Amino acid sequence: MVLAVVGAALFVLPLIGLAVRAPWSALGELLGEPIVTDALRLSLLSSLAAAAISTVLGVPLAWVLSRVEFPGRSLVRALVTLPMVLPPVVGGAALLFALGRRGVVGGPIFDATGFTLPFSFWGVVVANTFVAMPFLVITVEGALRSIDQRYEQAAASLGANPLRVFRQVTLPMIRPSLQAGIVLAWARALGEFGATVTFAGNLQGRTQTLPLAVFVALESDRDTAMAISLLLIAVSLVVLVTFRARWWNTGTGDTSSPTSSARGASAGAAERAAGAAR
Repeated sequence: MVLAVVGAALFVLPLIGLAVRAPWSALGELLGEPIVTDALRLSLLSSLAAAAISTVLGVPLAWVLSRVEFPGRSLVRALVTLPMVLPPVVGGAALLFALGRRGVVGGPIFDATGFTLPFSFWGVVVANTFVAMPFLVITVEGALRSIDQRYEQAAASLGANPLRVFRQVTLPMIRPSLQAGIVLAWARALGEFGATVTFAGNLQGRTQTLPLAVFVALESDRDTAMAISLLLIAVSLVVLVTFRARWWNTGTGDTSSPTSSARGASAGAAERAAGAAR
């Protein structure tokens, strides 16, 4: 019990320290400063774009990893999840060497078109996607592995093509996990720092997101840094509380729990399996 309290204190005490020192009376004024509004706008746009790209690319990737046997699949899965454990600064450096102005891929593109990703809004999006998409991939892959594939097989046996089976049978069955993966990817992109500052730089109004604004403000205006930190903490807490309430509850009467969602999805999958071939 004592060790558990000490462990909890490790997470609670920093938040208490921030709350005690926060300039609550001037919070509204501080959050209205240009450095904050610019960073907030850029963070929202880039994180939403990263979540969208992660969904478009990550769902097919998760399906391949869960359903297709091919040589080196374990290695591919390890590479896909590598950004989750890789220091973000190292990830940013790797992006720079690959997609930078003189990178392996970015160099020829720049020579041919003059387009460059670093120090641009899309550089922020790429950095965010790099660190965020693995969260969606592993969430969706786990869901695809756990669902009952007999419903998909039934739809296919009735003549539905693979795309229609995936759209009308598979996606509804994994919807709770897909939603969870999208939220996780968005939240991770919103809080990204290391890869962004290494690959996209720290230019106010152009590549400076909220975490970068905190870093800059700590050197010159700690009240603004604390205000931005409180904003990020509030957003993170709302996401986590909502996330848990909707997808992680395991009460027997909770229709939003994974078990209940799976039952509902399985019940409707039989009808979709028959309707998919019509």
